[in-house]
Amino acid sequence: MRTAARKRIGDLLLEAGVITEEQLTNALDNKSRDEKLGDFLIKENILTEQQLIEVLEFQLGIPHISLNQIPIDPELLHLVPAELAKRAQLIPIRREKNKLFIAMADPMDYFAIEEVRMATGCQIETTIAAKDDLYRTITKYYDLQESMEAALSDVQVNAQDAQQEITDEDSPIVRLVNQIIANGVAQRASDIHFDPQETEFRVRYRVDGVLRTERSLPKHMQNMMTARVKIMGNLNITENRIPQDGRIKINVNFRPVDIRLSTLPTVYGEKIVMRILDLSNAPNDIGQIGFSPENEELFSSIINRPNGIVLITGPTGSGKSSTLYAALSELNGEDVNIITVEDPVEYQMTGINQIQVKEEVGLTFAAGLRSILRQDPDIVMIGEIRDLETAQIAIRASLTGHLVLSTLHTNSAVESISRLKDMGIEPFLISSSLVGAMAQRLVRKICRDCSREVPATEREKEIFAVNGMTVTTVHRGRGCAACSNTGYRGRMAIHEILPIDRELKELILSQVSGNALRDCMKKKGYNTLLQDGLLKVLSGITTTEEVLRVATTE
Repeated sequence: MRTAARKRIGDLLLEAGVITEEQLTNALDNKSRDEKLGDFLIKENILTEQQLIEVLEFQLGIPHISLNQIPIDPELLHLVPAELAKRAQLIPIRREKNKLFIAMADPMDYFAIEEVRMATGCQIETTIAAKDDLYRTITKYYDLQESMEAALSDVQVNAQDAQQEITDEDSPIVRLVNQIIANGVAQRASDIHFDPQETEFRVRYRVDGVLRTERSLPKHMQNMMTARVKIMGNLNITENRIPQDGRIKINVNFRPVDIRLSTLPTVYGEKIVMRILDLSNAPNDIGQIGFSPENEELFSSIINRPNGIVLITGPTGSGKSSTLYAALSELNGEDVNIITVEDPVEYQMTGINQIQVKEEVGLTFAAGLRSILRQDPDIVMIGEIRDLETAQIAIRASLTGHLVLSTLHTNSAVESISRLKDMGIEPFLISSSLVGAMAQRLVRKICRDCSREVPATEREKEIFAVNGMTVTTVHRGRGCAACSNTGYRGRMAIHEILPIDRELKELILSQVSGNALRDCMKKKGYNTLLQDGLLKVLSGITTTEEVLRVATTE
């Protein structure tokens, strides 16, 4: 056993047959000096973290555990210093007399094991845990728990101390709010909700589109935490009768994070929602959006038109802004003048002139758009077409040689035409200006580490048959440490693209129904949202349940 344990990880992976000699040599030549071989191979998609864990588990005889299913005794955290736990990516999980069990990502890091032995005086037994699972657990127990305990013991202060409590960077309340944000980023949350209830103050995270309660705080902490968040967003802390919007820019673990802040008065106090925009993951390539090859080609052909309106539609939180930014990044160059008017500006992009709507001083979408047209633009992006005036100016701009990109809140690509009509735009203007519409939804991706092939259900076979496809097996996630036992990890978009050609222009002019337009779309072979989603189910990327959650069967 000792001989096996002293083998290098590359040799273990070769023995298990999960990588080739060529891949190992290439990885050793290309990884940075401080980077671990396993991390490099996972980053390059040569193997999954689950495969790495299984090889280590089998070859070394070291068990693998899922940390989110194990309650950790806070007393153990005092044995291993936080600095060592974070640096070596390990956490103590239980103690039996003089034997300390620790979970770590790399059980072959003998220096770290020896350091823990010296620090604790215990005999060390190792178990393997997924890297993300460890990161989340270390953040939760070492940072968040410590800040929570300090805040609870220190929150009973008088009014004079309260001001210092919410402004002093070292105060427990400030540290607790910072740790809640850091924990949200660690768990890949898109939103953090602070929900005031009658007897408690709840913190919830939206991860991969699903909201779940992270913890419930005592009611008496509500006012100070709300005030601290409002100070971070430069909001008026004395005003709690009207909604307010703000922005926070911070660094979390050396990564720039931009937060959109919104407060809303409720009967039990102000509800706060923080939308996390991770600037290191800003979309800059339409290839990252999740298009099928056919849809990527269609979308590229639409946005590379010299003039006209391109509409991206879908409900709030369906990734419309990310797609718009990826399109702008594709079109951005020295030879074009791109100007945007947004509310709010989510990602700041080099080489693009971005305008923030400020309705309180009269800078609305329509007013900003009128001014943009005097700035010699080639491409104009409007965050959202909300009213008739904005729609009219956008159409006028598209008819005078500009390419206009914008979003609408509709359920499908075809319905964007009906929506423009409802706003009061004449059909002849729609047919002459609109070059394409795209509907988009986000679905959760099956966790790559625990994905497995299973037989399709009878209901799935029916749904696929109605849409002209056959299916015998599909993929589902079993649930593992990497995906917090949900079976899903990350999200991707499904699309419905409708390029407006001559036949569709004539149908729009004839004011036919939406059903007739949809029939024409199907006749031309363009996939609906449902069909695009089902194709991604066949590819083993997502599940039928996820597709049906966001797309309707017809």
